[in-house]
Amino acid sequence: MQKRSKPTLIDIAAACDTSIATVSRALSKPGLVQPETLERVRAVATSMGYVPNRRARALVSGRSNTVGVAVPTLNSPIFSATLQEMQKTLSANGYQLLIASHEYDPAAEAAALSQLISHGVDALVVVGGARPQSTWALIDSAEVPLIQLWEGREGFDQVLVDNHKAGAMAAQHLMDLGHLHIAVVCGHRAINDRQAARVNGIRMALHAAGLDLPDALISEQTPNVLSGRSGCAEVLGQVPRPTAIIGAMDMLAMGVMFEAQARGISVPTALSVIGIDNIDVTAHLSPALTTVDIPATRIGAEAAAMVLRRLAEDGPDSEKLVLPIDLVVRRSTGPYPMRSDA
Repeated sequence: MQKRSKPTLIDIAAACDTSIATVSRALSKPGLVQPETLERVRAVATSMGYVPNRRARALVSGRSNTVGVAVPTLNSPIFSATLQEMQKTLSANGYQLLIASHEYDPAAEAAALSQLISHGVDALVVVGGARPQSTWALIDSAEVPLIQLWEGREGFDQVLVDNHKAGAMAAQHLMDLGHLHIAVVCGHRAINDRQAARVNGIRMALHAAGLDLPDALISEQTPNVLSGRSGCAEVLGQVPRPTAIIGAMDMLAMGVMFEAQARGISVPTALSVIGIDNIDVTAHLSPALTTVDIPATRIGAEAAAMVLRRLAEDGPDSEKLVLPIDLVVRRSTGPYPMRSDA
């Protein structure tokens, strides 16, 4: 049986009655082609079973049309939202996202970045700016653009939010409600600069009001709901018991609320709970979770746009974009129970 030959750009161009150059642009840089032409070329290519030879393209162009991203975990609604928006924007411009996760392990992050670099990615995207110098040396050796998200190191492109301010906003909201004894359940600060910044913001806001945040009222946990429950149990064992708890990410705050409710502690009547992130599910809890909105989708969109500008060699040596954050007041926070006006 004779082997069927693979369709080529020449075949697609002939079927579309257009030039080979137009077909090539439509398949590699779709943003440069009129929508009607792009739709026609893609339809013909699909009907012919055309699959681009990325290795051949990389040899000619010096690029793989891939972008590597390393995130702490894939088990996170906020990272999922960011990745989804990045993929949508990059795919529309002819790039494929290669994703790796490292579970907050610095050595695993270095291994993941090494793998992405070995695949010849055209750019790298990472979360945070704190990592060992050996990992920075690895990134430098790749000689590709680097975009940092949430937190960052100067000298590289950054799409940031003010995590310090996010923590301070959460603390201030509780103090405005009369709470003076506030606990925190957070991720492990030594390996997570976003969590460290949020806790520092909480501590500084409390300090400015003449309040302390002793270490006994900070519980560091793995960032998931179950660990949030463990953290809640830990800080509720302190005497006097806190009247409010800040989950430095929503997943932990949800666990805090579930644990409190399981113990018969009414939220917010007897205990106020606030998170940081504003993941979708928080609006549908009972009670709905008060939180600080971190614009995860926009982080992804801005990161993708920054990647494209850098690959087009368009823009300054490095960019730094700080996105706004907002307090979202719902029903999980209320006045300090012992106030006379509560």
